[in-house]
Formats: sequence, C-alpha cells, structure tokens
Amino acid sequence: QVQLVESGGGLVQPGGSLRLSCAASGSVFKIDDMSWYRQTPGKQREWVAAITAGGGTKYADSVKGRFTISRANAKNTVYLQLNSLKPEDTAVYICKAGAVRTPTGTYFGSWGQGTQVTVSS
Repeated sequence: QVQLVESGGGLVQPGGSLRLSCAASGSVFKIDDMSWYRQTPGKQREWVAAITAGGGTKYADSVKGRFTISRANAKNTVYLQLNSLKPEDTAVYICKAGAVRTPTGTYFGSWGQGTQVTVSS
C-alpha cells in the first residue's frame, strides 16, 4: 500500500496564500495522475485540480485562476498553490494518486488523510 501525506494547511486571512504538499512515502517508481480534492462537513467531496505525469493540468471552475497544481516527480510530490483565498475555500484538502508503481506492485486510488485550510479574518 502507498501512503500519501499532506502538509501545509493552516489559518489564513481572506486574500492570503498557502502552499500545500502531498508526498508519497516508500519506494515508488512512478505515479500517474495526481489530484486534489476538498471536503467540508455535510457536503460531498469536491474535485479541485489534477495533473498528469507529463504535467498537464485541469482545474475546477471555482478555483481556476487562483490555484495552481504542480508536481516534482523526483520527489513523488504534488503541490497546490492557493492564492486569493476566500472563506468558501475553507475545507480539508485531500490528495489522491492514480496508478502508483512500486517494487511490490501497482496500487490504484490511494488517498491521503487531508490537511485543514481555514480562511477567516
């Protein structure tokens, strides 16, 4: 099994910025698509952004122009830069990996535990 660990969340004022990270632990040969989702109490998990192994990106309309997803393949890490944050961006941000190729096999659909982002004055 592959473990994904997010970090970088916190409390920020409206208009502020944060940079989230999600790193895959253990021996990893390659990770295909990686995505960020967010979850608020009482709501469905919302897809935020995705990036392919080659660096192609897609964004939800609600974050387009404000958030930027990137990755460092050598570090098996995906990032999410959050700019111009709004109170409605408050959520637990969770990363997900597509196919993860390791010495023990290929794993699909690995999720992290999430990192809390709170936007408030």
